[in-house]
Amino acid sequence: MIATRYEELEAWQLANDLKQKVYALVEGSSARSDVRFREQIRDSAVSATSNLAEGFGYFRHPEFAKHTRIANASLHEMHAHLADGVDRRHWSPADAAPLQGLAERAIKACNGLCAYLENSPTPKRPPRHASR
Repeated sequence: MIATRYEELEAWQLANDLKQKVYALVEGSSARSDVRFREQIRDSAVSATSNLAEGFGYFRHPEFAKHTRIANASLHEMHAHLADGVDRRHWSPADAAPLQGLAERAIKACNGLCAYLENSPTPKRPPRHASR
C-alpha cells in the first residue's frame, strides 16, 4: 500500500507515539526544571516526526531517504537522552525502558523505510492526498 499522508507511515506513527510519551515523562518528572536537558530531549523527539513528514513532502525517494536517516539519528539521540535522564535521576530505569523499546521499534521502522526508498524508484506522480 502506498501512503497518501505521512501519518500513515508506521515509522511516523511510532515516532509520534514516542514523542507524546517523552513529553509526558518530562512534564511529570524533575526534568521539567532542567531547562537545557528538557529542551534537548524534546527537540530530538519532535525532530523525528518532523523529518519524516518533511521527507514525505519531498516525494522523491532520495530526498525522503535523507530525511528518514535524519529522523533515525534523532531517534537514536532520544534513546540516549532517556538513559541520560536516568543518570540525572529524573526518572528510573523502569520508566525509561518502555520508551527506549519504543524508540528501538521506531528506529527499525525507519531503517526499513529507508531501505525501501533507497532500493525503489520514485513513482511517476505523487499520491493524491486524502481529504480529512
